[in-house]
Amino acid sequence: MERFDVVNENGIPTGETVERSDAHTRDILHRTAHIWVIRKADDHIEVLLQKRSMNKDSFPGRYDTSSAGHIQAGDEPLVSAIRELHEELGIRAEPEELAYAGLFRIHYDMVFHDKPFRDNEVSFVYVYSRPVDIEKLTLQKEEVESVRWFSLEEVCEGVKNHDQTYCVPPGGLETLKAYLNTCAE
Repeated sequence: MERFDVVNENGIPTGETVERSDAHTRDILHRTAHIWVIRKADDHIEVLLQKRSMNKDSFPGRYDTSSAGHIQAGDEPLVSAIRELHEELGIRAEPEELAYAGLFRIHYDMVFHDKPFRDNEVSFVYVYSRPVDIEKLTLQKEEVESVRWFSLEEVCEGVKNHDQTYCVPPGGLETLKAYLNTCAE
């Protein structure tokens, strides 16, 4: 049984915990870690997106952030990010290899597999820019169907136009772009 910390708007735990199912049925604010795997290709940035398994309880079969997951009760965001990268993609990252990019909020109420699904999250965003050979990744089949490199511009345009290929959270893209702009200065 997964338990999450109930958090405030800044992602700071309140001291209460909640079961995963309760967090998503009762619209309770909790934390996630999002990791963007990026690379420079010629004159642009590419992002690695995962195609979500058809068994996922939200957005099955759509391309999403490189790696992401809930932060378990008592865990720190960076520890969770490292764990998710390894579990979902087989990437073993050291803490210093993940750059913190910022926070964003996710909040929606939708239906998947004929069941209501409420998401209310503070997401901690990290960037991993070490070389990655996608042919050598070990994908967590329950979570990830496949991975593919996309130009950052293509993903931004697709998300802006509500292209159903993607389920990348717009706030995550904005956080990544702000981080990249800061690094370019």
